[in-house]
Amino acid sequence: MRIKLLLLFTLAALVFASCSKKDDETDAIWKDNNEAAFLKTAALPEFKTIKSESKNGSIAYKVIKSGEGKTPFYTDRVKVLYTGWFKMIDWNKPDIFTNENGVKVTNKVIFDSTANRNDVPSIFTVSGVVDGFSTALQHIQVGDKWEVWIPARLGYGERSQSNIPGFTTLVFEIELLEIL
Repeated sequence: MRIKLLLLFTLAALVFASCSKKDDETDAIWKDNNEAAFLKTAALPEFKTIKSESKNGSIAYKVIKSGEGKTPFYTDRVKVLYTGWFKMIDWNKPDIFTNENGVKVTNKVIFDSTANRNDVPSIFTVSGVVDGFSTALQHIQVGDKWEVWIPARLGYGERSQSNIPGFTTLVFEIELLEIL
């Protein structure tokens, strides 16, 4: 009986160890792909970079629409419209592509959007969001609309958040409507 129990514990330990190794490899590939996508995007001519206020890295952004208003401070409350998304399948594929069965597939996973709330703006303190979003808000002007790419270390880092895997590059389309 002891031998069977010992074999059972050994087998269970091997199963757990192999699952953990596979998860670590998957996380490493996901992390590497997300870091590469951020660097590739940041190098595009239409994008500029801003060093985070925390000095933990940089965000990349491109201007979609220019405003002429003020820029909020870290302690200000703001009113914004935004959509947050990430790519789930393959960073090298376009946002919408046709799979091998001829079906159109989207490569974007939208995890939050004011559009899902009838375009009711969100109101929050600049300091109350992830580092990369806060950095963008401290440089955007009222009336501006930007596409902002945030590397994982300035987003949620290695931890998963809702349906967002750890090590994910976040992308936001942000429109600053007002400083309250």
